[in-house]
Amino acid sequence: MTNKQTIAAIVPAAGVGSRMQHNAPKQYIQLAGKTILEHTLAKLFQLPKLSTIVVALSDSDPYFDELSFVDKRIVRASGGKERADSVLNSLLFLAPNPPTWVLVHDAARPLVNISDIERLIDECMCADEGGILASKVKDTIKRGRTHAIQTVPRDDLWQALTPQFFKYDELKNALQNALASGATITDEASAIEWAGKPVKLVAGRSDNIKITTPEDLDLAGFLLHKQQNESAL
Repeated sequence: MTNKQTIAAIVPAAGVGSRMQHNAPKQYIQLAGKTILEHTLAKLFQLPKLSTIVVALSDSDPYFDELSFVDKRIVRASGGKERADSVLNSLLFLAPNPPTWVLVHDAARPLVNISDIERLIDECMCADEGGILASKVKDTIKRGRTHAIQTVPRDDLWQALTPQFFKYDELKNALQNALASGATITDEASAIEWAGKPVKLVAGRSDNIKITTPEDLDLAGFLLHKQQNESAL
């Protein structure tokens, strides 16, 4: 990484998390004494390479300002209806002083390993192409609706994780064009794929789970306790 290349992080956090069956958005649910979002941002605070950390929030979000952060790199941007809208809004927010690269990370992935993020950044910058953290699919995969009709070969199947790391201009252009064309964009990589650009797969730990359901929260609590014990050794 040269001194001329800069990296900004984007954390889309405008969702309501309805599957959590909670009265607050899932990023504000308590996990081991802090909100999920605080745990997630604490991981990003450990990366001195980041020049800015943009958190994309609903304009009516009443919770974020109640949190206290000592890291001065955090800024707030307006989120959108869908994840892709929030990320694009954040990219446009950064447009007056754009970074070279952007690192997009789910607000509800507080268990990401710092060494995985650093490896993603290093491998992508070395190859001069964007990429994502991903884990190889371990389970047998079935295709079907109410009944299995096919067992899907899993040799080349990966589960997409975050962070996802791309050049600022490439991601902004890909998202703008894909959304304008009505394409279905589920993550940043899908926009880059739609634009015909390469997406590097960088192996990451499979315990980098996304908290989506109540049972995920129980598992996250166990894994977080395990991580804290390991870091104390």
